[in-house]
Amino acid sequence: MIQLIDTHAHLDHVVNLDEVLAESAKAGVSAVLAVSTDLKAMKRNLEIASLAKGSLAMTAGLEIYLGLGVHPGDIKTEELEDSYAFIEENIGEADVIGEIGLDFSYKWIRKDEDKKNEQREVFRRQLAIAKKFDKPVVVHTRWTWRECFEIVREFDMKKANFHWYSGPVDILEEIIKSGYYVSSGPALAFSPQSREAISQAPIEQTLIETDSPVYFNYPEEMGGGFKSTPKDVFRSLDAYAKLKGLPSEKAAETLNKNAKDFIGI
Repeated sequence: MIQLIDTHAHLDHVVNLDEVLAESAKAGVSAVLAVSTDLKAMKRNLEIASLAKGSLAMTAGLEIYLGLGVHPGDIKTEELEDSYAFIEENIGEADVIGEIGLDFSYKWIRKDEDKKNEQREVFRRQLAIAKKFDKPVVVHTRWTWRECFEIVREFDMKKANFHWYSGPVDILEEIIKSGYYVSSGPALAFSPQSREAISQAPIEQTLIETDSPVYFNYPEEMGGGFKSTPKDVFRSLDAYAKLKGLPSEKAAETLNKNAKDFIGI
């Protein structure tokens, strides 16, 4: 049976987590990278990862890897110093720093330069922590692809994954040239932006994910919409293999290797 790693899930938001992880393990998911968005999420995901390390029976044998970070859409100014401190205090448990980045698509951000500057500062502070402790970064970027990439390069990060990349191809080419990864999830089955990015990126620099528990608006002819769980990484694999013209087993082998290299496992 094919085994897969889900490189991006928000396990702190998943309802009935024990059941979901058991179903995912049964489907063939061997590991999940649990990324965080704010201080509350970091605390919960640390708890989940710690339980998994204490007893894999808690997760039906599925490994949990941990991402600590503040998402650009979840910045709570009054919590920032506590969030930075939490990341550093628990850096030994963290496999990556993420989900961090820039996102100027939100209505409350678009015309607010102070909020944009706050996002930039939060992003840079977390990149500095990642650089200090030599951790990979999971990068969220929307409407800011060029600037986000340039800030990552400014810190000369060794490993970065531009999660669910949907930006311009010219910036994608620079991301790839810099040795970074791009990822996509179940949306790869129908999203023109995701399909364009993954079709242009070499398999050696791509990852697959689910972004659980995101709702995906699959067309009716493809079965209709659904809320993702880690087992839906197999939907991502299916779409990936078809797009790349590869056997699923061959694609899975390389994608798993990429995931292990990125996370450092």
